[in-house]
Amino acid sequence: MPRRKVLILEDEPTIRNVLYVLLAGLGCEGDVVHNSRQAIASINRQTFDAVLLDLRCSELPPEQLVSEILDVQPNLVGRLLVITGEVADPEILAMIERNSLAHVPRQQVTTALWGRLQSLLGISRGPQPAPPNN
Repeated sequence: MPRRKVLILEDEPTIRNVLYVLLAGLGCEGDVVHNSRQAIASINRQTFDAVLLDLRCSELPPEQLVSEILDVQPNLVGRLLVITGEVADPEILAMIERNSLAHVPRQQVTTALWGRLQSLLGISRGPQPAPPNN
C-alpha cells in the first residue's frame, strides 16, 4: 500500500517537527510549504490524502485558501485539518464551522493531533508516539 501523502502549511519549525514525527508514526509522508501560494502550487502538481493548515501562514483570506484547495482537489473535502492559535476571531471560527473543518488548537498539537489525523486519514488506532524533544 502506498504511503499516504499529507501537505503541511506551517512555518514554525517546532510545530513542523511535531507534525513530521506524528505523520511518520502513522506511516505517512509530509510535504511542507510555508505560504498559501506554495500550498496551491503543490496541490496543482500532486495529489494529497490530507492537508494540515496553519492559517497564520496564509497571505490569502482563510475562506479563499480553503475554497482554492477544494476546487483543485475535491477529494480533500473532509480531509483538511486546521491548526489554530488562540482563535478568538469569530469570522475564522465561523469559516471553520461553515466548511466543517477539523481543527486542533496549536497548544494541543502534541496531544490532540494524533487522534485527529488517524480519523481524518482512516487509519486504525495504534500506539501514539512520544512527542519529540524540543
